[in-house]
Amino acid sequence: MTVVLLFILLLIPSFGVLLYFLKPTKTEAAVEQHLATIEGSRELGANPDGTTILRQDPLSSNPVLDNLIRRLPGVIGLARLIKQAGQTWQVGTVLLASLIALVAGSWIASFFTPTDVLSVLVGVVLAASPIIYLVILRETRFRKCDALLPEAVDLMARGLRAGHAIPAVLEMVGKEIAEPLGGEFRALAEEQTLGLPLRDAMLNLVERVPRADMRFLATAILLQKETGGNLAQILDKTAVLARERSRLRGQLMIYTAQGRITGWILCIAPFIMFGVISMVNWNYEKVLFTDPTGLHIIYFGMAMMVIGILVIRKIIDIKI
Repeated sequence: MTVVLLFILLLIPSFGVLLYFLKPTKTEAAVEQHLATIEGSRELGANPDGTTILRQDPLSSNPVLDNLIRRLPGVIGLARLIKQAGQTWQVGTVLLASLIALVAGSWIASFFTPTDVLSVLVGVVLAASPIIYLVILRETRFRKCDALLPEAVDLMARGLRAGHAIPAVLEMVGKEIAEPLGGEFRALAEEQTLGLPLRDAMLNLVERVPRADMRFLATAILLQKETGGNLAQILDKTAVLARERSRLRGQLMIYTAQGRITGWILCIAPFIMFGVISMVNWNYEKVLFTDPTGLHIIYFGMAMMVIGILVIRKIIDIKI
């Protein structure tokens, strides 16, 4: 175990030095960013065979590593998570941070845990911390978008009544509405300016903010474009629907507060008690790590904790 950790610890600095010397110049990075902006989240200019004449969003600063990372499973989902979290990180950076957390966490934990299995388990938990952080950022960002969406829809309706066209209304919403929703509408307006059809631009918006209220808005706009009708009136009803859903979400947060607190207590309390008892009398818990049966009890208890947390989460996760 120690030899493997030492090898990986020596490998990481070498990997970092290689990345530093192989990273593109500022000019190359600017051109790459410009092409990625033109292409958008959907590949504008794609050929019928599925290829594209423009470059895809880079997953790493190094082209060789970029090609290697694209072969890994789940990379597209991770790239989407980074975009939805509103970050400009590259997938390679997140993977490197997870690798460093895995190795460093396992190595440090090996000095305090009696078995290699627990050391690796600590490293795995730390390796997942960048992903967990991105998920938290994404959910926080989505909640802000939900809170700002009714105001944005009202602004769109007023702009249409004033005689503005849909592209002008979208640009106005991007300028007037606060972040993060304003930035999403600015990206939508830029895609329209670059010639992307409204349907594809709205689908891109829904992909970046996959919330039910945003889907309602996209459906209303696209249906009106295909069938006709008073879009301002439709948007008024959509704004009312978004406000009612927001109010209902607030009530559900109150009703499920006890369940959420219970879940946090069940998750944190065992580790707090373990730490307290260990400081008071370590010999009392030492048998759990020295006896094979004790290790089985630990693994079984942690598995049951995970199952209990998932069950509580399922109970309090009420879909609106």
